[in-house]
Amino acid sequence: MPKLLVSACLLATPCRYDGDISGDLRHKLERAGFTLIPFCPECAGGLLTPRLPAEITAGTGLSINDGVGAVTRQDGEDVTEAFRRGAELALRLCEAQGITVALLKAKSPSCGVGARYDGRFSRALIEDDGVTAARLRQAGITLFTEKTLDTLLHTQFQS
Repeated sequence: MPKLLVSACLLATPCRYDGDISGDLRHKLERAGFTLIPFCPECAGGLLTPRLPAEITAGTGLSINDGVGAVTRQDGEDVTEAFRRGAELALRLCEAQGITVALLKAKSPSCGVGARYDGRFSRALIEDDGVTAARLRQAGITLFTEKTLDTLLHTQFQS
């Protein structure tokens, strides 16, 4: 069965910034034949739950990984290093487990694929990957979100 890195909040782990979950896709993904590897890069990077919301306020998801830009909490505290560390740990896990596909939480400053909040805490979206999504994409990991779940479920992957 192919291994799938999954944002832990999508598997009913209460690790979102507000201490909530973002759904429970476990049974659907297991029925599709995936071995699930839950991971929350923000928690792995050292952030607590619950926590104030954070957004990429300078740079891009990819540039954060290159040391350029900032991820800032709503109160102004810089949490860039935690986001960078979580992205690196996600990549290391994928490499160690032979994971080539990830299902990440849409719009997140860490996990967002192709779209994330704009850094003004206005709920507006811009085209860009979150920090972890950018790091995994750069390494060749195929990315999906809960918004593209049907595509994931209809794609054949080798383990």
